[in-house]
Amino acid sequence: MNTNEGVWLSINDYSRYKDISISTTRRHIKNNILKYKEENGKYFIYVNSVDKLRSREESDSLSKTFEIEHLRQQLRLLQEENNELKMLVDIYEMKTKDQLVDKLEMPPELPQIL
Repeated sequence: MNTNEGVWLSINDYSRYKDISISTTRRHIKNNILKYKEENGKYFIYVNSVDKLRSREESDSLSKTFEIEHLRQQLRLLQEENNELKMLVDIYEMKTKDQLVDKLEMPPELPQIL
């Protein structure tokens, strides 16, 4: 891979890429801290491909971490809901079982003699 290959990012894109404010990016441009160019009144900051690749890997890793955490939260909620439903089924089955037992254990009614 040629390390001299890179991309030119707008101020907004560079700020998001480096997770810094736009004003900080502008200040770095003003103080010649960044390699930049101006086209039609807009500034573009140079980012070499190694940084771009590393950022993509970090971004992928971060998005996967967020996705895993989101899935863990969903799993927790589903487990709680499942436990509540199990409890309701147990309560319902207990009631119906108790009702059946009550009916079976009671002796039949005796006929009334007049």
